[in-house]
Amino acid sequence: MNNTTPETVGLDPVVLRDQLFMLWNQKDLQTLHLAALQGFSKLSEPLEALLTILEGCPGRQKGRSHTLGHHVLFEFQTWMKELPQVTLSSLSEQQALALQSRALNLLIDTQASFVDGLINIYQLNSLDPAILVLYIMNLMSLRCYKEAAVLSVKLKLQKDLNMEEMCVPLILQNKLPLAESFVTGHYHLEQQLVTLLDSWCHAYFSVDEISRRYPRLSLTKHCMSQIQPKLLAKHVFRLMEKFNIDQGLCPNALHKRRLDSLRFLMYKTFVEKGMTEEIWSDHVQYVVADDLELRISLVELLVRYSDTQKAAQWALRYNIPRNRLPCGVWETQQDLPPDLQHIGGSAQTEDWIPSQSHCQKFYQVPLTKDKVHYVDSPEALQRCRNIVLKEGGVVGVDMEWQPTFGSGFCQHPGTVSFIRSLFSDRSIIKLGYGMSGDIKCLLATWQQLLEEPLKMEGVLDLLKIHPKIQRQKINRPQNGPKEVLVGEGSSEKGLSLLVQQVLKKPLDKTEQMSNWEKRPLRISQIRYAVADACCLLEVYSVLSGNPDQFGLPSDLRSIMSRQSEKRGDKKKKEEKSCDKEECQGAQRHLRVVCDNMLQGLGRYLRCLGVDVIMLENTDDHRVAAKLAQAEGRFILTCGQPYQTLRSQVGEGRCLSLDCAEKARDQAARVLRHFNVQLKPCDIFSRCQACNSDQYTAVPRKDMVRMLKQKGFLQDDSDHTHQQEEGKLDDFPTRGVIPEIPRYVECQWAPLSELDPDTLTFPGGAPIQLHTVPPALLPRISLFYVCTRCGKVFWEGPHYGHVLSMFHDILHITDTEAEAQQH
Repeated sequence: MNNTTPETVGLDPVVLRDQLFMLWNQKDLQTLHLAALQGFSKLSEPLEALLTILEGCPGRQKGRSHTLGHHVLFEFQTWMKELPQVTLSSLSEQQALALQSRALNLLIDTQASFVDGLINIYQLNSLDPAILVLYIMNLMSLRCYKEAAVLSVKLKLQKDLNMEEMCVPLILQNKLPLAESFVTGHYHLEQQLVTLLDSWCHAYFSVDEISRRYPRLSLTKHCMSQIQPKLLAKHVFRLMEKFNIDQGLCPNALHKRRLDSLRFLMYKTFVEKGMTEEIWSDHVQYVVADDLELRISLVELLVRYSDTQKAAQWALRYNIPRNRLPCGVWETQQDLPPDLQHIGGSAQTEDWIPSQSHCQKFYQVPLTKDKVHYVDSPEALQRCRNIVLKEGGVVGVDMEWQPTFGSGFCQHPGTVSFIRSLFSDRSIIKLGYGMSGDIKCLLATWQQLLEEPLKMEGVLDLLKIHPKIQRQKINRPQNGPKEVLVGEGSSEKGLSLLVQQVLKKPLDKTEQMSNWEKRPLRISQIRYAVADACCLLEVYSVLSGNPDQFGLPSDLRSIMSRQSEKRGDKKKKEEKSCDKEECQGAQRHLRVVCDNMLQGLGRYLRCLGVDVIMLENTDDHRVAAKLAQAEGRFILTCGQPYQTLRSQVGEGRCLSLDCAEKARDQAARVLRHFNVQLKPCDIFSRCQACNSDQYTAVPRKDMVRMLKQKGFLQDDSDHTHQQEEGKLDDFPTRGVIPEIPRYVECQWAPLSELDPDTLTFPGGAPIQLHTVPPALLPRISLFYVCTRCGKVFWEGPHYGHVLSMFHDILHITDTEAEAQQH
C-alpha cells in the first residue's frame, strides 16, 4: 500500500505529534501549520497515522474547538485536498474497517467541525448501521446523551433508535432543542416527541417519577424546574405548529391552554374590569365548548371570582351534575327565580346608533346601518369586487382575528382571488395601520398565499407615517386639543391615538377582544369593525387635504414608494448576517438579549463584560423582540423562535445559534460574529447576577465593621483582623475609592453612597453580607460590591480560569501579556 508522495520517508506519527504539541504550547500556529503539512507528506500511512496522533493528543477537551486535536484534523483536511489519492477506498476492506472503528472511538465530542471531519475522512456513514447503533447505545450507557444525539443526527440513525430512550434524558437536562433536532425530518418521531411531552402536561405529573428511571443522571434544580406542565404545554403547541401535528393527539396541552384562557378571562373581567360581560360570555362559551371538566372549572372559578348566583346560572346552563358542583351552588340554584335561570339575550336588539355619551366621547362611524354590507355568499363577493376593484379607488383595510386561537375564515377560492386582486392592484390605494400583522394572519389562514406569495402594491401603512406626525410641531388653535405624544400622558395608543390627533376623538376599543368567530356578530362588534376601517379613510382625507400641517409631503403616494423601496433595501440587508453600521455598534458596546434557551451563553457573555438581558424561563420568546426594539439590542436565540423573532427585528439584529454547541463555543461565535475586540479588562466588568456595571470597593476593615454591625461576625472572631488593620474607625474610607484591580474596567461608585445605618445603596439594595464567609477575611483585603443588587465579589482563581478559557479570542496587548506573566 502506498498513499504518499515520492518524498515519503516514513516519519513516525508520534514524533510528528510531539513536534506539533511543542509548537502548540508555544502558540506558534503559523509554524505549526507548515510543520503539519510537511509532516503529513512524510507519513507512510497517513490515515492510520492521523488516528495515532489524535488518540495521543494531550489535553483533549470534549466540545472544545481550540485544542491541538482540532487543529491537527483541520490541517489534515487542508492537506488532503491536494492529494485525492489519500482515501479510505485505497485500503483493503479489513484495513478500512479497523480504521473506521478507531475513528468511531474519537467521536465522543460535539464540535461539528471535528465530528464532520472524521466522518468524511473515514466514511463512517458507510459502516453497517448495526455497528453505529451499538456505538450510540454505548455512549448512552456512559451518560453521554448529548454526544449520542448529535452523532445520531450526523450519521442519520434516528429511525434505528428509540425516540424516548434518546430524548427523555435530553429533556431532563434542559436540552429540548437537541431532542427536536433528533426527531426533525422523521414524522413518526416528531409525533412521538410531541405526544410524549403532552403526556406530561397534566396537573398530577411528577418529574421525580421520570427522573427515577435515570438514577445515574445528575440533574440540577434549574433543569428540574423546566419540567412542569405550564412550560411543557408551550413547547407542545410550538412543536405542533412546527411539525404540523394534529391537535387531537395532544389533549392534555389543549385542556391546559383552555383552562389557562378561562382563568385569564376571569381575572380580566372580574379583577381588572377590562372586559364587558357580553364579551366575556362569548369567550367563555368558545373556550369551554363541550368539555365537561372545563364547564365544571368555569363554575368553580365563578364561585371564587364572582358569586354563587352567577355560578348557579352557568351550572344550570351546562346541566352540571349535582355531585360535581361546588359547595352552595346547588342550594342557590333551587332559590333562583325563573327570570334568572337563563343567561343573556339577543344582541341584535341593540341600536346601531350608540348612546349620546358614547357619541360625545368616541369617534363615530359616519354611516347608517343600511350602508354596511355583508359578504357571505359568492354573489355578495362578486358585488364587492365590482365596487372595490375600481381604478383610482381608496380602500380602508382592517381585519379582526380571534384572540389567541386565530381565525376560521371562509376557504372559498373566490375570496383568495379577490384578496390577490385587491393587494396587487397598484392603482388602488389600500390604507391600513400596522398591516404586517394582518398580512401574517392572512398567510397563516390560507396555504395558497404561502405557496404563491401575495403581491403587495399600492399599500399605505399609516403606522409608518404616524411617527412623522408625532415629531411634527403642529400649529393648533389655542382652544384646540393639546398634542399628545405616544406613551406620554395619554391612555390612547396606536390607531386610536392617531384618530384622536387627526379627527379629535379616539376610537372605542371595548370590542377589541371580542370573539370574532361567533355568529351572528353583535351590533357593537359590527360597529367597531366598521369604525376601524372607516376611520382610515377619514384620516387619509384630512392628511391629504393639509399635509403641511402634519409634516407630510404633498403627495402621500410618494410615501408608498419610499415604503416599497425600504422593504426592498431591508430584504437586501437581510442577506447579510450583520450590516456594517450594526457591527460597528456592536464592536463599540455589544448589547444583547438572550432567549431563555440560551441562559448558559448569557452567563458566559455577561462574565466577559457584554451587556446581557436573559429572559426568564416563563417568558414568551416575543419578549425578546420587545426588549430588542425598546433598547436597541441584538437577539440571540436558537431553534424555531428565530424565524418569528427575525421577522420582527430584522435578520441583521437576530442571530441564531446551534443549540448543540457548548455555551463557551457559542460565546466565542457571538463575539467573532459581531467583531467584538475582547480585552482582559472586560472580564467581570459586569455583575453576574444583575448585569450592572457599577461597583463600590470595600476594604477589609470596612467589611469587618459591617459584618459585625449586622451580626454576621462576633467581636472575638475579628481579633486577628484588628491586629492586621489597626483600630477600625467608622467608615474611614468614605468618599475615597480604594485601589481597584488592574483587570476590571467598569464604573466605580464611592463608598460614601452607602447608607451607614441600613447598609443599602441609593437604589434600595442592601449589601448581601450573608454571602461573605468570615474565614475569608484574613486572605482578602478588598471586596467589590454591585451597587444595584448588593452582591459581593472578591478576587480569586476564577479570573484566571476565564482568561484561560477565552485566551484564543482575547485581544491582549504586549503590555497586558507581560503583566499577566507577573
